[in-house]
Amino acid sequence: MLKLFNSLAREKQDFVPIEPGKVRMYVCGMTVYDFCHLGHARVMVVFDMVTRWLRASRYAVTYVRNITDIDDKIIKRAAENGETIRALTDRFIAAMNEDAAALGVIKPDHEPRATEYVPQMLDMIGALEKNRYAYVAGNGDVCYHVRRFKGYGKLSGKSLEDLRAGERVDVMEGKQDPLDFVLWKHAKADEPAEARWASHWGEGRPGWHLECSAMSSQLLGRHFDIHGGGMDLQFPHHENEIAQSEGAHNEVSVNYWMHNGFVRVDEEKMSKSLGNFFTIREVLKKYDAEVVRFFILRAHYRSGLNYSDAHLDDARQSLARLYTALKDCKGVAVVDWQEAHAQRFRAAMDDDFGTPEAMAVLFDLAAEINRNADPTLVSQLKALGGVLGLLERESAQFLQAAPKSESGLNNADIEASIAARNAAKKAKNYAESDRIRDELKAAGVVLEDSAAGTTWRRA
Repeated sequence: MLKLFNSLAREKQDFVPIEPGKVRMYVCGMTVYDFCHLGHARVMVVFDMVTRWLRASRYAVTYVRNITDIDDKIIKRAAENGETIRALTDRFIAAMNEDAAALGVIKPDHEPRATEYVPQMLDMIGALEKNRYAYVAGNGDVCYHVRRFKGYGKLSGKSLEDLRAGERVDVMEGKQDPLDFVLWKHAKADEPAEARWASHWGEGRPGWHLECSAMSSQLLGRHFDIHGGGMDLQFPHHENEIAQSEGAHNEVSVNYWMHNGFVRVDEEKMSKSLGNFFTIREVLKKYDAEVVRFFILRAHYRSGLNYSDAHLDDARQSLARLYTALKDCKGVAVVDWQEAHAQRFRAAMDDDFGTPEAMAVLFDLAAEINRNADPTLVSQLKALGGVLGLLERESAQFLQAAPKSESGLNNADIEASIAARNAAKKAKNYAESDRIRDELKAAGVVLEDSAAGTTWRRA
C-alpha cells in the first residue's frame, strides 16, 4: 500500500482516497511574470512523478496545477515593460510550458488561470462573509478574520500567540487584527482597468490565497485528496487556504498535504527575491533536460536539493551509465511487476515516493545487464525508467548528445575521429593515424587498441 508523508499529520500515512480508485490532486503553480527557475522545475517534476506513480498504481488521477496571472508583481512588471498584463502573462505561460515539456513534464488535466475564476472567488468571499469570517477593512479591502477560525495554525504548527509575538504579518490600516489577510484588494487609482473586477465590495481584484481555494474547490470539489506545493508555501499560503476553504464550506478541504523541499545554492533557498536563482532555460543551455530531471528525482522530494555544476555533471555521468546498459534495447518496453527488481522498485515508490531507492534499483539492473546482457533485464530497465519519465530515448541519441569536451568534441565527434584513424591505418598512413591519436589525447580522450578493436575513454 502507498504511504505518503502528510504535512498536516506530520507523519507517513496509508493513502486512502476519498473515492476508491480515483485521486484528485491540486498543486500550486507559478506566478507568471518571469521565466521559471529551478525551484519551479522541482515542483513541476516532483508532482509529475507523483502523478505518474499514482497512474502506474492504477489510480485514475485528476491533476490540477494553477497559474497565477494577476498579482502585484505582475502588475508592476507589465507597467515597467509598457505592455498589457495579458501580453506579459501569455508570454511567460508559453515559456513555462516550453520548459515543462523539455523536462518531460506531462501537462496537468487542468491549468486554471486565476483571472478566469474571479466569479467563483467572489462567491467564496460571500460565503465567508455570511459565516462571519470576512469583513471590510477601513481602506476598502475585504479581509479574513483569522482569530474566528479555530483551526488556524494546524498545518504549519504555529500558534496565534507565536505569530503575534514574531510579527509575521504586515499591519494594514483598518485591519481588525494584524494577523488578518486580504481576500479582496480594493482597486487603486493608478492600477489599469484590466486589473479591476466589479464586486459587491467595489472594484478590485482577488487576494493570492483566495485564488487557490476557489479554483481547487471548483475543479476538484470542496473535499479532495491531495494538495501539494513547495515547502515555502506551507505558511502562510496553505494555512490561509485551509482557513478560507473550511471557513466557507464548513467541512475538511484536503486529506493529505504534500510539500517538496527547497532547491538551495550555497545553503540558501533559491528564489527570485534573493537573486540567487538560475532559470530553467539558462541551465538547459548547458545540460540536457533529462539530466536536470534525473538530478531532481535522484533526491527524495522532501529533502533539500543542492544545485551546483558538479552535481549536474555527476547526474549526467550517472544517466549515461544507464543509457549505456540500454544500447541493445529494441522496441517498446513494458514493466513485468512480478520480477524481483520491479517489486523492489514498487516498494521504494510506495514508501512516500522514494525515488532515490527506486533509482538504486535501476543501477542494480544496469550492473546485471553489463555482466550478462540479459535482454529481459534490458527491457525491464527501460520500462522502469519510463515510470519516472526517464530513459525514454534511444541509447545512441542520448550518448551522442553528450557534452563537448574543452576541445569541442562530443561522442559522435570522437567516434568519427576513430573511424578516420582506422581508415588511415588501413591505408598505412601512420603519420595521419598518429596525428588523430595525438589530437584526441590533447582533447582528453584516451584510445586503447586491442584485437577486438579500438575503445576510448575520457581522461
